[in-house]
Amino acid sequence: MIKLCGFALSNYYNKVKFVLLEYGIAFEEVVVKPSQDEAVLEHSPLGKVPYLQTEHGDLCESQCIVEYLAARFPEQRIFSADPWQAAKEREMIFFVDVHLELTVRNLYKEAFFGGTITDATKGRVEKLLTHHIAGFKRIAKFSPYLCGEQFSVADAAGYVSLPLVGMATQAIYGRDFLLDAGIDWKSYLKTVGARPAAQRVTEDRKAYVAASARPS
Repeated sequence: MIKLCGFALSNYYNKVKFVLLEYGIAFEEVVVKPSQDEAVLEHSPLGKVPYLQTEHGDLCESQCIVEYLAARFPEQRIFSADPWQAAKEREMIFFVDVHLELTVRNLYKEAFFGGTITDATKGRVEKLLTHHIAGFKRIAKFSPYLCGEQFSVADAAGYVSLPLVGMATQAIYGRDFLLDAGIDWKSYLKTVGARPAAQRVTEDRKAYVAASARPS
């Protein structure tokens, strides 16, 4: 059986988990933290999570994993059967993962983990995010899903990462950049969050946070 390795606080782990659950692919979860220990590096070259263990070997990077799942389980129609629509779904995932989440990730140290970042970093991220959010708004439909009226695999990425953009910018700049741009990600989250796969991802993440907060 496929093993999904990582932990429930990771949005990219949850992106893959959402896809596995949504499209009915059997898998086992293995708790693994990011690490530079050789025990992790032998499976994930940079020590990151998530990674997938299969009968063929290990595979890292969340989008590579999703693409593998789509190719291995074509009957699940993870991407649209229409080539153009499938390309638009991939485009949307790239915008969410790279232009939004990877950019805002530079704020997490101070926004979520009690550290500090430089004013130069804050200024650079603000400029980039403002530009990237404007581009995202041009292609995201929110009617009610990212790519239109129907749920798509792009919503697995949107569900786990858009809240981080809003919360991190609110924490650092005192304003939610997505809401300021007219992107009602909170209503979107409620729509996607009604799906059983999304509910399972959210419940497991909350349970992980609660367990981590308990004294050892």
